Amino acid sequence: MKRELSELFAGKYPVLLNELRIPSSLNVAVLAPHPDDFDAIGVTMRLFKDNGNRIDVGVVTSAASGVEDGFCQAFTTHAKGIIREKEQVASLRYFGLPQDRLSFLRLTEGDDGHPLDNTENLELVRSFVLAVRPDIMFMPHWNDTNIGHRRTYAFFSRIAQGEKWSGVACLIRDPKTITMRDDLYAVFDGETAAWKGELLRFHQSQHQRNLNTRGHGFDERILSVNRFTAETLAQNAEYAEAFEIEKYDPS
Repeated sequence: MKRELSELFAGKYPVLLNELRIPSSLNVAVLAPHPDDFDAIGVTMRLFKDNGNRIDVGVVTSAASGVEDGFCQAFTTHAKGIIREKEQVASLRYFGLPQDRLSFLRLTEGDDGHPLDNTENLELVRSFVLAVRPDIMFMPHWNDTNIGHRRTYAFFSRIAQGEKWSGVACLIRDPKTITMRDDLYAVFDGETAAWKGELLRFHQSQHQRNLNTRGHGFDERILSVNRFTAETLAQNAEYAEAFEIEKYDPS
């Protein structure tokens, strides 16, 4: 028998998302530091989509610094940002998310390619959060080597506390996550992994960069984390996406 979503608040972890009874009335949002961060948790998002939940995606930056010089004849920051945003639009079309559920926040970035920690950027994130009013928010973990990931989490945490937001934040296990608790996880098989690989390969700039610098594609970089997670949490599953839960309850 499927269990109630209230167990997310009960601290009885880890919880298998595939077995939860999820009210379709809950709004789900993803605060993605870069184009492609949504796709890294595409199977979990598909569970919510198939359940009828509204999903909104806010892409924090265009992350032009992640595109190699000359890819698709792009050499400028503007041209590289356009490439990454087009890749995100294409991947979400394949996923089946209406385009009006996708917002490019375009936070101001520093010379290092990461969003600046300033009031203007904080307000852009706040506007997105207040507009979509999520019950469940997915975002990167604070314990991560990527500055953009850490700042995205910090922006949301400040907003949630200031706005007295009530809900659940799901912090994503990512290749750059250092350590985290595995409180919630979704399992999937090889057929679904093939679908996820196709979703990830829409980000061709990242796929090619990974091939050039790591010797394997972007799809394999993400799916290898999912295989490791399954070995740790669900030995009878081939792949798993995992999250750490943070509960926000202003009362």
